[in-house]
Amino acid sequence: MFSPFKWTLIWRDVLDLFYPNLCSLCGVQLVGNEEVICTKCRTNLPRTQSHQRVIPALDEKFAGKVLVRNVYAFLKFEKGGGVQRMLHQLKYENRPEVGNVLGQLYGFELMQAGVNHSFDWVIPIPLHSRKLAQRGYNQSDQFAAGLSEGLGVPWSDEILKRERFTATQTRKSRIERFENVSGIFQVVQPDKIIGQRIALVDDIVTTGSTLESAITELLQNGAKEVSVITIAAAY
Repeated sequence: MFSPFKWTLIWRDVLDLFYPNLCSLCGVQLVGNEEVICTKCRTNLPRTQSHQRVIPALDEKFAGKVLVRNVYAFLKFEKGGGVQRMLHQLKYENRPEVGNVLGQLYGFELMQAGVNHSFDWVIPIPLHSRKLAQRGYNQSDQFAAGLSEGLGVPWSDEILKRERFTATQTRKSRIERFENVSGIFQVVQPDKIIGQRIALVDDIVTTGSTLESAITELLQNGAKEVSVITIAAAY
């Protein structure tokens, strides 16, 4: 008779035969303890290293608009590239684990660089309840949870809420994007952020309009400082 552990391994092999676990970037079958991204692709991820060097194009997204302590992005976004494919899987193909694993990876790298000592809370950009019901999960929550694990810093999706449903930002101008998201967030637990250093996280920063609106709300409700951490950045 096989042991329960042996049956688990056999069942996993059967599942892999019919539903192979593939790398989100290159599509090869994952092996051993690999999760979401194969070892080779993890090594070759297009890292920005923004926590180790100044990238003016990132800082300029918020300069003169809102006070931000630091702006960190894990990966460089290029249209049609592998990072775009992963973000599409995360947001539209029911792959929340993509965000969680990327958060763990980046959180660990930030922790190794000592950046974890700069934050008291990790707070994700929230989805409106209507969009959350459609998607089933918030992709930024998944990234925040993984980032929290890697950093060793607590995270919460109960502090900042999205009060107003907004149309997609795609194809909007910079001014239209800002008007579309102005005043859409509310801090519902202000006592938790008074005097606290916040890491505000999202999947991607393009113009920064959505993040700008959330940063303003956090600072107006007593946060000591806010930094931005995203999976990817277009610059």
